Amino acid sequence: MMHTTTGWHVELEFMEDDQHTRAAAMVRLPDGTEVRAHGHASRHRSDANQPRVGEEIAGARALNELAMQLLTKAHEEIDQASGRTSHPIHV
Repeated sequence: MMHTTTGWHVELEFMEDDQHTRAAAMVRLPDGTEVRAHGHASRHRSDANQPRVGEEIAGARALNELAMQLLTKAHEEIDQASGRTSHPIHV
């Protein structure tokens, strides 16, 4: 049996200042659909300035939101193809 390999590329971009990090995530699916999500992190004024940590938190939140959108999209496609309401997809 032959298997088809598909690859997805996820892009993450960050915007930062001294106390806030914002992340924007985007994945382009093979059908041309783009799914986008955002994440945010805030540094408490008593915490050390560690930009990488802010990126990790904001990036994780953006990727989590992206994952939830992809689950919702898949769930809707299952319902459309089957003509019925399917069981929720849980993480």
